[in-house]
Amino acid sequence: MKKGLNVIQIKGVSGIIYIAFIGCCLVAGFGWFPAWSCMKLWNVLAHYVEQIPSIGIFQGFLLWGIIAGSYFTFRKEKLVVCMRAEEGLTEDELREVFANMKAQAINDKILKNMFKAQKAEFKIKNLSQSNIPGVNIDDAKNASLENGNNNPDNVQTK
Repeated sequence: MKKGLNVIQIKGVSGIIYIAFIGCCLVAGFGWFPAWSCMKLWNVLAHYVEQIPSIGIFQGFLLWGIIAGSYFTFRKEKLVVCMRAEEGLTEDELREVFANMKAQAINDKILKNMFKAQKAEFKIKNLSQSNIPGVNIDDAKNASLENGNNNPDNVQTK
């Protein structure tokens, strides 16, 4: 695992309460409070100017959205969000991983038997497609049974 990686684990009811608390704080801090402030400021201005109607909290949310959107749209510095993946393995690390995989595959008996069975299947398929006179496909099936599965009922031809 990477060092310096922070993982937040949600365990049980206390974790759910913790997440709900964080969500409420984010909604209140970035949504409700600025909207409430915009509403109050607008209503104070509306008190002094007779033709401006007073607004409620929903209109305060809309006003706050307009102000925040305008700020991000018209400011001189552009907002840049960079998302990148962690750097992968180096060439030497990849070579080491593949060398370990190859060493494990060489020693694996199941993989050896699978490769033998696959080679025998390809031979049977090629013989059946070639229709060479004097070559019996049943002989090839018997030879493949010696390399792989010893049950003749499991041999399938196409």
